[in-house]
Amino acid sequence: MLQFEDAVPQGAALGLQPVMADTDRLSQSLAATQPMPSAAATPAPQLSDTAKMRRVNIADKRIINGQTDVNQLVPFKYKWAWEKYLSACANHWMPQEIQMARDIELWKNPNGLTEDERRLVKRNLGFFVTADSLAANNIVLGTYRHITAPECRQYLLRQAFEEAIHTHAYQYIVESLGLNEGEVFNAYHEIASIRAKDEFLIPFIDTLTNPAFKTGTPENDQKLLKSLIVFACLMEGLFFYVGFTQILALGRQNKMTGAAEQYQYILRDESMHCNFGIDLIDTVKMENPHLWTSEFRDEIRELFKQGVELEYRYAEDTMPRGVLGLNATMFKEYLRYIANRRAQQIGLDPLFEGATNPFPWMAEMIDLKKEKNFFETRVTEYQTGGALSWD
Repeated sequence: MLQFEDAVPQGAALGLQPVMADTDRLSQSLAATQPMPSAAATPAPQLSDTAKMRRVNIADKRIINGQTDVNQLVPFKYKWAWEKYLSACANHWMPQEIQMARDIELWKNPNGLTEDERRLVKRNLGFFVTADSLAANNIVLGTYRHITAPECRQYLLRQAFEEAIHTHAYQYIVESLGLNEGEVFNAYHEIASIRAKDEFLIPFIDTLTNPAFKTGTPENDQKLLKSLIVFACLMEGLFFYVGFTQILALGRQNKMTGAAEQYQYILRDESMHCNFGIDLIDTVKMENPHLWTSEFRDEIRELFKQGVELEYRYAEDTMPRGVLGLNATMFKEYLRYIANRRAQQIGLDPLFEGATNPFPWMAEMIDLKKEKNFFETRVTEYQTGGALSWD
């Protein structure tokens, strides 16, 4: 079921100066992830003359630093990646499939939601409308270039498309509700708790998207592994879960049911992204055990702790008072629980002894097939919905 954990970068990325004072630097950092690097700057992995002439041997394939032809999908070595790709394709959805009429009516009704509930929704969208774009940039401009297993690249392509769907979904909600688009889309510049999470992620994006960065040395291979851990375990496996829980809690109270339905589809996708990333991490570790040093593990633990603190600050900001039967203190326990689970998934000991899950209903939300009449709205039946498993 739910499993979570990750690491955070060192230094100024976590500093919270006055909100508007440093937006130029953040804008420049974010903009640096946008342009596609030139073909000359990002050459494909170089193959030896012998490797170019012979057929791919499954034993020679590697997740990173492979010398086999990345254009040859088969023979499969990493079947788990291919199976996740097929499952993701079979569970395709689009935001416009979800009816938003009830959400619009509720939002326009002055008495439909409390001010605390409205703040929660707007802060939520303020983070998510750009978060999936950051994730997509990291995949397309960074991670994909350094992964040399074609099966894994195939899934990454599907994942990048799903990130685009998620960004579309959040935009669709913003547009449907008639929210101030400038306010929502600029929240990652103007809201300190949102900006802090993005600034935490930027150094890891910058590392992999730098055209000069290449794997092949222990130092750079550790940088790649660290980035994989940050994005799988912290961003998709930790930073999304306060927001998911909040919107799904609204849906459980028959409020914002269209938005909640979209968030559940997104949660299902992100759970698979997280699980794929962890499988990728564990395989890189298995193939390169020299990278998993005690010093590296200590650094990852520290990142996890920083990630929990950043997400807890975001919970406090979105819920300065109790709302929906939730409060920020409950999320402190939840985030520690998630971090422990993520740590265990990648081979670390739990970081927060005795942490428990205050939201057991979230585990069921991940498995969409259990919700045949989800919030009494129209549900699209997906081809392999009954076959999905979120272990």
